[in-house]
Amino acid sequence: MAHEVFDNARVYTANGPGSWAGAMGVEDGRFAAVGSSEEVRAAAPPGALVTDLGGRTVVPGLIDAHNHFLQTSHCLTWIDARYPGVATVAGLVALIGQAAASAPAGSWIQAFGLDPAKLPDGPPTRFDLDRATADHLVLVRHVSGHHALVNSAALLQRVGEDAADPQGGQLMRDRDGRLNGWCLDSAMQLILPVAVDVGHHGPNIHFEAPMEDLVGAVANGSREYLAAGITTVCDAQVSRRELAAYREARRRGTLGIRVVCMPLSHQLDAFLATGVAGPLGDDRLAIGPMKFYADGALSGNTACFRTPYGQAREFAGILYHEPEELSSLIARAQGDGWQVGIHAQGDRAIEMSLDAIAAGATGAGGRHRIEHAGYPADQLERIASLGVIPVSQPGYLHDFGDTFLTVLGERAHDLLPLRTELELGITVVLSSDSFVTTYKPLHHISAAVNRRTRTGQSIGADQALTVEEAIRGYTIDAARSFFAEDRLGSIEPGKLADFVVFESDPFAGSPAGLAETGIRMTVLGGDVAHESTGG
Repeated sequence: MAHEVFDNARVYTANGPGSWAGAMGVEDGRFAAVGSSEEVRAAAPPGALVTDLGGRTVVPGLIDAHNHFLQTSHCLTWIDARYPGVATVAGLVALIGQAAASAPAGSWIQAFGLDPAKLPDGPPTRFDLDRATADHLVLVRHVSGHHALVNSAALLQRVGEDAADPQGGQLMRDRDGRLNGWCLDSAMQLILPVAVDVGHHGPNIHFEAPMEDLVGAVANGSREYLAAGITTVCDAQVSRRELAAYREARRRGTLGIRVVCMPLSHQLDAFLATGVAGPLGDDRLAIGPMKFYADGALSGNTACFRTPYGQAREFAGILYHEPEELSSLIARAQGDGWQVGIHAQGDRAIEMSLDAIAAGATGAGGRHRIEHAGYPADQLERIASLGVIPVSQPGYLHDFGDTFLTVLGERAHDLLPLRTELELGITVVLSSDSFVTTYKPLHHISAAVNRRTRTGQSIGADQALTVEEAIRGYTIDAARSFFAEDRLGSIEPGKLADFVVFESDPFAGSPAGLAETGIRMTVLGGDVAHESTGG
């Protein structure tokens, strides 16, 4: 690859607080020089190509450290039931009915992103979906990804009316004791057409689909993510289904971004039997931490808290594993050298997860992860002392904050205490959890800075980050969460030349407008992978 100079820029290098440069030299896919325009031009060989960035702001390639990339890309082919597109039960029924009109009888009709907490007429049930069609199997995915609603045809084909709740899940019933079609957490596996049996190790998001569809989704998703400035994702729940699709996309040359896979813990025995442990792979496709689940979803009212929540204190949460079982799983993984990432939202689940981490071998250089870490309460000093990294999703505060304020009350202001985490020396990592929320990083960076709900209410304003702190959470600190800071996350000589060029300066504009900042160019390994002609 020829030497190229990217000049006339305002480059935030992220190799230290307040670190800026004016130009970058790139050769063989890596940064060769970073500094002032004069320094970088002087270091370039004669005849080097020069690209003028027009004074625009540059940051390292954005890294989403907790993202369900393949599921997000695949869901884009489903019915979009997200709010405000679906704001009533009748609106959902109409969308399902429209799809049923052209779908073969007996086939599945699938929708994603429903947030029943935002519907004024309350959560729909299987009987509402039955009004849309009785001739198809209907699946509507809850916005959290942890629950699903199915119609009677799907429910009765897969289980009977007398089905029992599985470990780590619940089949919801109405006041008359009838199944209402809602399948919470691990109960989804009883109903849905899944490609992989994950037991009670997590919500089963591994739907049956042709390999061609999955590989096509990877290619389409790569283009969408690059346009949003994302160069690397950590896929936070990978089974053999996802890994096979990523490998095939890579073989075809259509895996357009860097992917680090987090194998789900149902595969622990198989990995232990082979002696394989992450991190391993290369800079395009790799295996990183192993994913475990402690509790359910904060946005789905199954996060596990010590003190029940809800307007009538009706929610206590769901545990996927009892504490002793989780500790045993974590100890076995740590003992074989795995870095672990434990999904834990409520304070009881976070405490249980930290107990499990502390009881096992130290491993992973003290960098075990708590995925989400929604309400760490009195556990922050312990997180700091163990060197645990919380991987948070501030976009939750905007998208679900109004509901959090209702069901948690004052406790909602203590969600995602990012400022306190920084003050305690905890590595703060930001991410999206897409498909639960948008994959677009600037939405989450904005939410971390503004701490406002969808209706404009303040939520934990004293925990807001600066723009620089939030961008570090999406770059160098995100890379640190899966041991990639030696090659990703900052603009320094020797590192992979991944960077993003903004249309306008996110550091200088109004914080309220951060989410709308445009992406001019995304560069992956020195190659322009996306370029906008607008602006």
